[in-house]
Amino acid sequence: MFLTIYEVYRFIVRFFKEAFLPPYELKELMRQCYEIGYRSALLISTTGFITGLVFTKQSRPSLSEFGATSWLPSLVGIALIRTLAPLLTGLIAAGKVGSSIGAELGSMKVTEQIDAMEVSATNPFKYLVVTRVLAATITLPILTFYTAMIGMLGSLLNVSMNEGTSASAFFQSSLESITFLDITASTIKAILFGFTIGIVGCFQGYNSTKGTEGVGKAANASVVIAMFLIFVEEVICVQFFSLFLN
Repeated sequence: MFLTIYEVYRFIVRFFKEAFLPPYELKELMRQCYEIGYRSALLISTTGFITGLVFTKQSRPSLSEFGATSWLPSLVGIALIRTLAPLLTGLIAAGKVGSSIGAELGSMKVTEQIDAMEVSATNPFKYLVVTRVLAATITLPILTFYTAMIGMLGSLLNVSMNEGTSASAFFQSSLESITFLDITASTIKAILFGFTIGIVGCFQGYNSTKGTEGVGKAANASVVIAMFLIFVEEVICVQFFSLFLN
């Protein structure tokens, strides 16, 4: 266990060293942003829309008991920005992006493609690892706020069908309750989640062994470990930012 922790520490330190040293693989970074961000948009859109719709529907009976259904837009806006959007986006990305990175790098490792890149005077760590981790870190905040927007559209559909609230009144009510601290906390959590997904997926794939069996284990470990760490980071972030709310 301690050897594994040390290897992870070395891997992260090497990432920060390679990330700031030239040459910079900008073309590969843009390609990875496209693969991670755009390729995940459809799944995140569907999940975010359903989440906003279902959350609003489930919250209405509790608020209607107190005659406070007019608070639904504010409740949905705060819930999506503070917790649901970054956590939901992180979990979806861990399942889709983390497994993809782990399997891709794992297959390259066991087929000795990474060794071939080293022989050809190419830095495989910078080309394969740094670009993927940076792309995940950059795109997760963007996808998080995209998820929040799509979730609000799902909530708007439910609210307009039941209360007849206009779109302008809905968004005014939902956005006026969101503070700068909420946006900052959500952005920081999304950056942490993206970095975690990228590092875990790259570490598992880059260090996979035992042929095709190792590729499957790398993909599986990338998802499980990334999801576990995302929940841990969520708890820590909630505890930390709650200090500023009191």
